[in-house]
Amino acid sequence: MRYAYATTAALLLGGTAVAISSHQPLGAQTAQNEGMQAAAPHGAPVSLADMVEKLQPAVVNISTKQRVQVKNPFAGTPFGDMFGGSRPQTRKAQSLGSGFLISADGYIVTNNHVVSPGARGASVDSITVTLTNREEYEAELVGRDPATDLAVLKIKAKKPLPFVKFGDSTKARVGDWVVAIGNPYALAGTVTAGIISAVHRNTGGTYDRFIQTDASINQGNSGGPMFDMYGNVIGINSQILSPSGGNVGIGFAIPSEQAVPIIETLRKGNAVKRGYLGVQISPLGEDMAESLGLAKNRGEFVQAVEPGGGADKAGIEAGDVIVRVNGKEVTPDDTLSFIVSNLPINSKVPIEIIRSGKRKTVQAVVGERPSEEKLAQFGANPDEDFTQPDENDSAQAAQKELGLAALALNGNIIRQLGIPAETRGVVISAVDRSSDAAAKGLRRGDVILSADNRPTAEPKELDSIVAAVRKSGRGAVLLQVLRRGQPAAFIPIRLREE
Repeated sequence: MRYAYATTAALLLGGTAVAISSHQPLGAQTAQNEGMQAAAPHGAPVSLADMVEKLQPAVVNISTKQRVQVKNPFAGTPFGDMFGGSRPQTRKAQSLGSGFLISADGYIVTNNHVVSPGARGASVDSITVTLTNREEYEAELVGRDPATDLAVLKIKAKKPLPFVKFGDSTKARVGDWVVAIGNPYALAGTVTAGIISAVHRNTGGTYDRFIQTDASINQGNSGGPMFDMYGNVIGINSQILSPSGGNVGIGFAIPSEQAVPIIETLRKGNAVKRGYLGVQISPLGEDMAESLGLAKNRGEFVQAVEPGGGADKAGIEAGDVIVRVNGKEVTPDDTLSFIVSNLPINSKVPIEIIRSGKRKTVQAVVGERPSEEKLAQFGANPDEDFTQPDENDSAQAAQKELGLAALALNGNIIRQLGIPAETRGVVISAVDRSSDAAAKGLRRGDVILSADNRPTAEPKELDSIVAAVRKSGRGAVLLQVLRRGQPAAFIPIRLREE
């Protein structure tokens, strides 16, 4: 900053020198900005200052203190014993974000990622909320919903706190003015303004239906409010789209119409429940649509049906195309998963399908969406692409006893691997190059059927078996490994040295 100030000063001095040396009569000139006042765009205030002054006290800074376990960088070197050997080290970390008060008694809304561990192996020790008057409070995490990236906190104050209320985001239109208040880069109370660039923007997630804005949204704005020109919260700033990590005029906010029901559920201490049909689906892209003789992006193709689920009981079959649910057309913007997730559990709804070119309507009872672990077993995540390596898996493999990361098998992965449908085990997602597993030739896509002659249907079962082998004093574990096109083989893998 000193360099920036010095440069500016030099430029100003240089400009002064030019003006003095030009010998022009000072009284004969009129400044370009003399008496000017910019006219506000139609429908916008001349200044946002009065509105911001009232709203800003309800916006808070949120910080967390975390502990992160990392691999000892000196492990395996001559300095290893001096600096803790091969044992992982614990480091402290912090995160910063924004939030806003929604009640005088201290309930606060923010993003889930603001108050979640920032890395694998990390844990959050405390959450601190700082008001605009610098008062600090330790916050309680009331509830979170990772699927929509929302969280609710609670602080205990000695007096009523300033708060803001939600508005109706369904009335938001492209071109409307909006104001974002947050805490980017730990600069308390930063205000930016812009317009709504798009509504119901889907960025790829099942529940993504964002308000897009060109108001500057930077790191640290996460969890802060987006206001309309009436001072109502119509969005919660959540993401940016940027090749560099900085603002490029594409920011996303969770609309209030989607956030409010979830926030009220979390505020009461309840878990968020979503509707579920029990089908594995894929988009009706150009090739799929052409093969069926249908219009593309109008409906979704049923790859598989979960036995006993709502779709199965309604008579929906693999190969059907679901085009409408409860009167709503299934499109890339209103996907089947999104529509069904917002339906009341146990409600009976009409579902229009196309089977062999003919349309028919069936009645289905909406069930409750199971946990992600159970969904993985059915393969209900059609977006999962096991053909693409994941850097997080590689990092996880480096920290594992066997030097490999594993995932539970599901129908989607089984099909991609081309192995028998009845296969039960865990699939290797990454192998650390320095491990014995890599030296023995194990690779991504191999399936571990058993470890120490015990079945491994879940990654946690594999971890438990390895821990028991380590506790018994053995330095290696026998794995039964299946590779596509080959019979299963037993391979002994050495554990990492302590």
